[in-house]
Amino acid sequence: MSPEGKSAPVRMPRAVRIREVGPRDGFQNEPEIIPTELKVELIDALARTGLRRIEVTSFVRATTIPQLADAEEVLARITVPEYVALSVLVANERGLDRALAVRERGRPQAPITQVTVFMSASETHNRKNLNRSVEESLAGLETVLGRARAEGLRCEAVLSTSFGCPYEGAVPPQRVLGLAAALRGAGAQEIALADTTGMANPMQVVALFEDARGRLGAEGWRPAEAEGEAGGELELTAHFHNTRGQGLANVLAALQAGVASFESSFGELGGCPVPAGATGNIASEDLVSMLSEMGIETGVELEALIACARRAQEILGRPLGSHTLVAGPVGTLAGGE
Repeated sequence: MSPEGKSAPVRMPRAVRIREVGPRDGFQNEPEIIPTELKVELIDALARTGLRRIEVTSFVRATTIPQLADAEEVLARITVPEYVALSVLVANERGLDRALAVRERGRPQAPITQVTVFMSASETHNRKNLNRSVEESLAGLETVLGRARAEGLRCEAVLSTSFGCPYEGAVPPQRVLGLAAALRGAGAQEIALADTTGMANPMQVVALFEDARGRLGAEGWRPAEAEGEAGGELELTAHFHNTRGQGLANVLAALQAGVASFESSFGELGGCPVPAGATGNIASEDLVSMLSEMGIETGVELEALIACARRAQEILGRPLGSHTLVAGPVGTLAGGE
């Protein structure tokens, strides 16, 4: 570790892990409610693209996010390969109770193996998004994480607005890392630093993830098959939005900082309920396409992933933001010229 507290530079990863969050982060931000049977169709298709991690839905109040009110039914109806790890987002203990109830009913074809909790690094965004102070959210999540770990579930904690808050502006890195350390201490095995409204820039991304690796004891890349579990080390994940068109540039920066775990959304679905204008996550197919061209393994079949985005576009009846959905994989333009 350097005198400044940063970890030494690492090599670019040979392979990365991708968590598809479109069925949750994407669907919840759509103005219309997607019928359950179409959600099931899309999730089942995504699970057969080679993706090994999918965030399926969230257990929150139906009055808050009516688009995901069918969470239990979706989980009861999907059928995915056994190697696909399914996660659900929970906001509090009530959400965890619902997740545990689904697991107890038994879903051999689609078991819940992970829960994801979330809070903001900035006070204003946390209050607008969760109607709680940061301190109140942290206290609640410490309880949720403890219970989830005791139940044998893997736990991820997402820190929204890690790279900037639309209301407060810059968020001090020490604040972000302090909250990340508290969540790790409470039981989170994976910390996702999220650029919730697309405010991050590549230099900032490198600096924050290098600090996080050094100060949280997280490692750099490892072979994808290790799935972030080896040695009980903390897994660092990057969650970028493409609001200002810098999503893939920030991915490259995160790779250079040793990050080998990313979250993305097929079709560039998604966004943030607050504030208005926060557009979608980076598109999974754009991410896979870029990584493939760089020689970095993802295990994902790009054409199959594009087909999922194309089907989502048909269902929603509007063009989606994914570039690869429009242009196709590299080499397919103008007859392969």
